[in-house]
Amino acid sequence: MIIHFAFMEIMFTKIIVKEFGDTFSIRVLLAFLWIVAAMISPTLFAQTYPQKAVRIIVPFPPGGGTDSMGRTLAQKLSDAFGQAFVVENRSGAAGVIGTDVVAKAQPDGHTLLFTSSAFVISAAVQKKLPYDPATAFATVSYVAMTPNIIFVHPSIPAKTVKELIAFAKRRPGELNYGSTGNGAPYHVATEMFKRMADVNLTHVPYKGAGPALVAAISGEVSVLFGNIVSGLPHAKAGRLRALAITTTRRSPIAPELPTVEESGLKGYEFSTWFGMLAPAGASDGVISRLSQEIGSALKQPDLRDRLLADGAEPSGSTPAEFQKIVQRDIDRFAALAKAVNMKVD
Repeated sequence: MIIHFAFMEIMFTKIIVKEFGDTFSIRVLLAFLWIVAAMISPTLFAQTYPQKAVRIIVPFPPGGGTDSMGRTLAQKLSDAFGQAFVVENRSGAAGVIGTDVVAKAQPDGHTLLFTSSAFVISAAVQKKLPYDPATAFATVSYVAMTPNIIFVHPSIPAKTVKELIAFAKRRPGELNYGSTGNGAPYHVATEMFKRMADVNLTHVPYKGAGPALVAAISGEVSVLFGNIVSGLPHAKAGRLRALAITTTRRSPIAPELPTVEESGLKGYEFSTWFGMLAPAGASDGVISRLSQEIGSALKQPDLRDRLLADGAEPSGSTPAEFQKIVQRDIDRFAALAKAVNMKVD
């Protein structure tokens, strides 16, 4: 529309100058009309968005938690906009490959990124990324978060976080903990705990959440900062002991569990969040519309119930609110990775 208006301005200018002369007032009027057109154009584009199918890149394999949530949200957005929102899995390098696809996409709102807090963890622990996570993306909306639970094997006598810390201090390096790999969320969550509690636990990485959970149940590892949905049934069956939840407030899924902070470790907070981003330069109008529709979708009972059943607590946000969360986590995880020398080549 702006290009079209520029052509009209040239023609209009020629006509006016021919008839009335090149006066200052005419130039002021034309400048004003140009500004108005520039302001109206993004608004009109947002009103007609999307003009074709929208790709939502999920940078992880099909079937995982991020993929499942992304597909559920995509269907809601398809219904809201009357245009297809299609999930495309582009996995590899802990989410970096798919994320890079979006970083290099046209910023027209027709390619989006649905990702997890692996986005900020990668920024902290990977030496080189093909994009700058702080500048290559525009935040759209925080969608949901999943808390972790501190589990211990029943052979460990600790029944609270304070008792676990005291027990670990008496046996520095003797207790081990499982994770889903170097630089993965379980690893980051536990290293943060170790540093804040000043305890020494030995890291044992596994290839995925399933093997790490099996290792905790069998006693191969003593501690696991594990998934609330997959781990809680084993705690209720007595195969694990749940000590606390890693978020700043109690979970509606397990309200009986205190938070780590309630248990005495002030300032500790870790969760896996999920959110939508777009390439940097995307229209503010489009981002605002997407954010509003995501917020509306998250208020629908069927979507909320589904997310809660999967252990995720739905929570929409404005783009600015989500940006603060992303920047906060980039900064704090980078500081942690530097302090404990956590690197992924």
